[in-house]
Amino acid sequence: MPESERVRSRLKTPRAAAIAGIAFSALFVTAFSLLRTYVPSDPGESGEWLKTSTASVNFALNLIPFAGIAFIWFVGALRDRLGALEDRFFATVFLGSSLLFLATLFISAAAIGAIILTFATESAKSMNSTVFHFARTLAYNIGNIYMVKMAGVFMISTSTVIIYTRIAPRWTSLLGFGLALLLLFASSYFSWVFVAFPLWILLISVCFLVDEFHQRSRDAKP
Repeated sequence: MPESERVRSRLKTPRAAAIAGIAFSALFVTAFSLLRTYVPSDPGESGEWLKTSTASVNFALNLIPFAGIAFIWFVGALRDRLGALEDRFFATVFLGSSLLFLATLFISAAAIGAIILTFATESAKSMNSTVFHFARTLAYNIGNIYMVKMAGVFMISTSTVIIYTRIAPRWTSLLGFGLALLLLFASSYFSWVFVAFPLWILLISVCFLVDEFHQRSRDAKP
């Protein structure tokens, strides 16, 4: 086998999707936990966290771009794993929801970052301004409404693809449907429910690694 074909074969293994999924899950859960801990969920809050927690929030914001890169890699590796089995309709929903999820994630993070930079230059004046409350509400609406909903759509489309192609155990798709419904209809009541999204991707990634391990074990047998 030519070297170029061997390289492409390695890239098409489930390992690429699994590693990317695990990296995304670890980075996103860390960033999400820090933001949920230090930034109040109430968009009408007074902004006291700007005085004491900007270092932790900035650290979380710096993790988000790397989480996004890992998520793009996960989606690309997953599509490559599907190959000819990919359906055009679900592929469009799958890819579209993943890109919209990333866009809303980055916009929400950028809004919070803008609030921190504005506070650094304007100090206490910015906390009582209309601009502060607008930016705070914008970040909340994008992150807690649009981003969460796009993540739910991504889970539904991915779970449907799993059922038809069997690239992962069937029970992961059933779990995905259930968690997606929680994101779509219950995220407004339970702010921490969104952590189910990266943990579900982590679960699928682990399944990919286990499947590859079993496949290699079977291939190694005489």
